[in-house]
Amino acid sequence: MNYVDGFAAAIPVANKEQYIQHARDAAQVFKEHGALKLVECWGDDVPTGELTSFPQAVQCKEDEVVAFSWILWPSKEVRNNAMPKVMADPRLQQDTNPMPFDGKRLIYGGFQMVVDE
Repeated sequence: MNYVDGFAAAIPVANKEQYIQHARDAAQVFKEHGALKLVECWGDDVPTGELTSFPQAVQCKEDEVVAFSWILWPSKEVRNNAMPKVMADPRLQQDTNPMPFDGKRLIYGGFQMVVDE
C-alpha cells in the first residue's frame, strides 16, 4: 500500500507566492525520485483551539497562515530510498532555494495508509 509523508508549517502571508514556487520546485524533485504526488494546501479555515490545533502546533504568528501538505509514495521503501537523494539535490539546498518559512516549526511524519477509499 502507498505511504504518506505529512507536513504542517506556519508560513508568513507575505511569502505565499514564494512558498508556492518553492513547493512546485520541490514537487518536481520529489517526483523525479519516485513520489507519486505532492499536495500543498493554504489554510483558510484553521481555527485556534482551546487545547490543541494546527496553529498552536506550529506556533503560528498573527502574520502567518498554516500550510498543510503531503507527499504520496508508492511504498515506504521507495520513500526511504528517495529521501537522501532528495535532501542532497542541489535544487533544494538553502543557498539556491531557501525555505520561505521557519523550518524549525515544521511538523512532519511518515504514515502507513490504513484506509484509502
